[in-house]
Amino acid sequence: MERPFAITLEVGTSRHNKTGSWRVERPVYVDRLPPCNDACPAGENIQGWLYHAESGDYEAAWRKLMEDNPLPAVMGRVCYHPCQTACNRGSLDEEVGINSVEHFLGDLALDKGWMPEPAAADTGKKALVIGAGPSGLSAAYHLRRLGHTVTIYEAGANPGGMMRYGIPKYRLPREVLDAEIRRIEGMGVEIVLNHKVDDLATVLAEKHFDAVFLAIGAEIGKRAYVPAGESARILDAVSFLHSMEGQAPPLLGRRVAIYGGGNTAMDAARTAKRLGATDAVVVYRRTRDRMPAHDVEVEEAVEEGVEMRWLSTVKHADAGKLLLEKMTLDEKGMPVATGEFEELEADSLILALGQEVDLELLQNVDGVVVADGVVQVDRNMMTGVPGLFAGGDMVPGERTVTVGVGHGKLAAKNIDAWLRGTTYSRPERHEIAPFDMLNTWYYSDAPQTVRAKLDVARRRSTFDEVVQGLDESNALFEARRCLSCGNCFECDNCYGVCPDNSVIKLGPGLRYEFDYDYCKGCGICAQECPCGAIKMVPETI
Repeated sequence: MERPFAITLEVGTSRHNKTGSWRVERPVYVDRLPPCNDACPAGENIQGWLYHAESGDYEAAWRKLMEDNPLPAVMGRVCYHPCQTACNRGSLDEEVGINSVEHFLGDLALDKGWMPEPAAADTGKKALVIGAGPSGLSAAYHLRRLGHTVTIYEAGANPGGMMRYGIPKYRLPREVLDAEIRRIEGMGVEIVLNHKVDDLATVLAEKHFDAVFLAIGAEIGKRAYVPAGESARILDAVSFLHSMEGQAPPLLGRRVAIYGGGNTAMDAARTAKRLGATDAVVVYRRTRDRMPAHDVEVEEAVEEGVEMRWLSTVKHADAGKLLLEKMTLDEKGMPVATGEFEELEADSLILALGQEVDLELLQNVDGVVVADGVVQVDRNMMTGVPGLFAGGDMVPGERTVTVGVGHGKLAAKNIDAWLRGTTYSRPERHEIAPFDMLNTWYYSDAPQTVRAKLDVARRRSTFDEVVQGLDESNALFEARRCLSCGNCFECDNCYGVCPDNSVIKLGPGLRYEFDYDYCKGCGICAQECPCGAIKMVPETI
C-alpha cells in the first residue's frame, strides 16, 4: 500500500521530492564536534576511542587512540585533562573520567604487548628529530607511520626528555615510560643517545636529512637574583629533579623552601618530602587562585604535608634562614611589596621560577626568528628556513606533555606534506556540541569513578606511584558514561518516535537516513535525539 503525500517531480533525469505546505523544516543528521575532542591539545578523537571502550573492545579503542597519541600510558598519568574540564557531562553530574580510561587502555596495551599498525611503504625520505621528549617522540612516531626514515638525536643518556628528567617517578613510573618508547623504536625509529647538536647550521649543510624537526625541551631553570650569604644553599628545581634520575640527590637538610608557584614547584616540594625533609614550604608571591600550578598538584602536595606561604617573596637567603617580605595584591592582581618582613627557617632554597630552552645550536642558522626565548614558526610549524620545523617547548604555547605530543603530530603532517611537495591543509572543524543541545533526560546520574591513591604515609616516604589505575569493570563503567555529544550512536530513538516511519535504518555502524517522501517535518526526532545529532533546517524545494 502506497503511503500518502509522496509527491515527486521529474526534472531531466533527476527526481526531486516536493514537500507540500505542511513541512517548513526538514531534519538532517549532523556530526558535531564533542567539547572533549575540541579541548584536547594532542588532537585525540576522544569520543571515537571511548565508543570502542564502552563496547568492551579495548584493543580497538587503543588503536583509535594511537592514531593520534603514541604515549597513552604516559598521558593517562601526566595529562592535566582539559578534555574533562570541557566535558558536557560535568553539567549533568560529573565529567567523564577520560584520563583514567586512557590510563587503563595504555597499561592494558603494555600488558598485552599490542603493537601499532605497520608503517606505510618506505618513501625514501629521511627526517631528523632533535630531542627525544614528548614532541620529538610524537613527531618521530607519526613520520614513521607515514613511511619516512626517522632518526632522533638526543643529548641525554636516556630518551624521554622532561618526562624523565622533570616528572618524578611517583607520577610517572620509568618502566611505563621506557616501554612506550621501546614501542616507538620497535617501529623502526632510531634514537641516537648522548648526541647533542651544538651547531645546527653544520647539520643542515651536510644535507643527510630531507627535513629536520626541532623538539628540544625547556631544561634550563630560570635564575632570579636572590641576595644571599656565602653559606646559603640555593639550587634550581630543574637541576634538582634531574638529579633524581640516576644521580646522588643533593643534601637538602630538614627544612626546605621552594620559591615559585607552578607544577615544577609542587614536584620539587613533594620530592623534598620524600627525601626526608620534615618541612617543605612553598613560597609564592600571589594567592592560591592566581597560582599556575594545577589544582590536583596543589591538593596532593598539601595532603603530603607541604606547606604554602602565600603573598610572600624571598628577599635574602642565609645559612639556615630566609628573609621573606609580605606582599599584597593591587587592583590588577599584581603583587606589591608591603615593607613588612619575617624570617623562615630553611636549610636550602629551591628556585622554581620557570624554565628556558637552550637555543645555542641556532646561533649560526640564518632565517630562524627567536622572540621571547622561543622559536617563531608559521601555521605549518615551519621556521624561516625551508624544511626546518619546530615544536614543543621551543615554540610559543603551554609547556605540557600533551601539548608537546600534539605539536609532534601536527609537525609530522606538515613535514610529510613538505617531503611530498604539497601543503598540509587542516580538516574543517565541525561546530561544537554544547550541553544545551543534548537531551539528557535519557541519562541517569552516574558519578565519576575516582582512581584510588596510595596512602599518605607511603607517599611521604617512597617514590611509589601515587595514582592507581582503574580495573576493567571500572574502566568499562567510566567509558559508558560518555554522552556521545553531537554524534549519532545508533540508539534507535529517532527510528522509534517517528510518527511517519520516515527513518530508515542502514545497518550496524551505518546509522540512518530520512525518507523525505514521508517526513512531515514535525521535529520529534530532533527533540528526542539524546546527543544532538539531528538538526532542523529550513525546507527548500
